[in-house]
Amino acid sequence: MSKIFTPTNQIRLTNVAVVRLKKAGKRFELACYKNKVLSWRNNVEKDIDEVLQTHTVFTNVSKGQAAKKEELLKAFGKTDETEICREILSKGELQVSEKERHSVMDTQMNSIINSVAALCVNPETRRPYPSTIIEKSLKDAHFSIKPNRNTKQQTLDAIKLLKTHMPIERSRMKIRITFAAKKDSGPKLEESIVKMAASVEHEEWIESTLQITIFIDPGNYRAIDDLVRNETKGKGLVELLELKDVVEAEEIF
Repeated sequence: MSKIFTPTNQIRLTNVAVVRLKKAGKRFELACYKNKVLSWRNNVEKDIDEVLQTHTVFTNVSKGQAAKKEELLKAFGKTDETEICREILSKGELQVSEKERHSVMDTQMNSIINSVAALCVNPETRRPYPSTIIEKSLKDAHFSIKPNRNTKQQTLDAIKLLKTHMPIERSRMKIRITFAAKKDSGPKLEESIVKMAASVEHEEWIESTLQITIFIDPGNYRAIDDLVRNETKGKGLVELLELKDVVEAEEIF
């Protein structure tokens, strides 16, 4: 029986998801595990070994044709295949069947819609929008999924786009800050805190201790927490009172 030899520059792979990037007039591909590419782009999966079937850059995955070093050097300016793999994973296009493509896009769109609904409110009522309203508004605004951007990035894109089509803003976090300070340093810290607040609900100095309650964008929480901790040498207190806007006069049934 005659034997079939596979050329040494060819690698046979099965059940792969292919990520493709065209650069310097050449096509480069990666062989990845299915469902891992999006996890990598969303920073859920951080181990590149869990994403790549092999740290090899191909010119054609289906034929097992590995790219030559001179081709990599010309296109990427380097030959370190792991580093090149990272670039292709970040910028390349995930090759899937039409059915799989629609499934992936539907899943990502639903995730974006739910994230926007969870993060935002109607500034006139301070209530969150139903996800159905968010979905319709995104369609009316012609929002489209970008395969190369992760869900978090696209959620921020969606919010920015919606602001041009409807009254919407990020929900606010309500926090209370308490710290003791000298007269010369206390007001400076207070001023820095107020600059990062969306609004101030209450502030009161009791002898040498300040207690201030403010509403902030959730993105500012860490900066305020770090500021208070550093300026008070860990003696200041930052308390989370509410994660979202709360309607004060809710009817109770």
